[in-house]
Amino acid sequence: MLELIKQPWPWYTSGAMIGFTMVLLIYFGKSFGVSSNLRTLCTIAGAGAKVKFFDFDWKTQKWNLLFLVGSVFGGLLASTILKSDQPLKLSEATVQDLRSLGITFDGELNPSDIFGPDFALSVKGFIILLTGGLLVGFGARYAGGCTSGHAISGLSNLQLPSLLAVIGFFAGGLLMTYLLLPLIFKI
Repeated sequence: MLELIKQPWPWYTSGAMIGFTMVLLIYFGKSFGVSSNLRTLCTIAGAGAKVKFFDFDWKTQKWNLLFLVGSVFGGLLASTILKSDQPLKLSEATVQDLRSLGITFDGELNPSDIFGPDFALSVKGFIILLTGGLLVGFGARYAGGCTSGHAISGLSNLQLPSLLAVIGFFAGGLLMTYLLLPLIFKI
C-alpha cells in the first residue's frame, strides 16, 4: 500500500479532493484560509487585549487550526515517509531558465541553490528570504487573505474581491518571474 501511495498521482486527483473539501466547507458554512490562522494564534496569545483586530472568539476557528496542523503534518509525512524515489520531472525549458539564473536543478521540489542552508545563511539569501516573507505577510494582510483562501475558498464562493485578488496574485507572480527574479539572481 505504501508503494502505491508513494507513486506520482495524476494532477486531477488533487483537484477532485480540493473540490470535495470545498463542497463540504460550503455546506457547513465555513471559509478556509491559511493566513487567517495567524490572526487566531495572535488572539490566543492575548493580542486582543491591545489590538481590536485580534479581539474575537478564537474558538470558532479551532477547525481551521486543525487544518493548519494537518497541513504541516501532511507536508512532513510527504517529505519523509512518502517521499518518492523518483526525481521531480521538469520541462527542459524550465531547467534551462533556472540554469540561466545560476540555479542548478537537482531533481528536488525546492532546489537547494535557493532553499538550502548555504543559501539561507548567506547575506544575499537571508535578505531575499526575509524580504519575501515580509512581502507575503503584508500582501496576505492587505488582500484580506492568502492565495489559498482567495483562490480556493473565495472563488468557490463566487466572491468578486477574491477574483480581483487572484488576478493580482498572478500578475505579481508573472512580474516576479519574468522581470524581478532575473535581476535578483544576476546580482
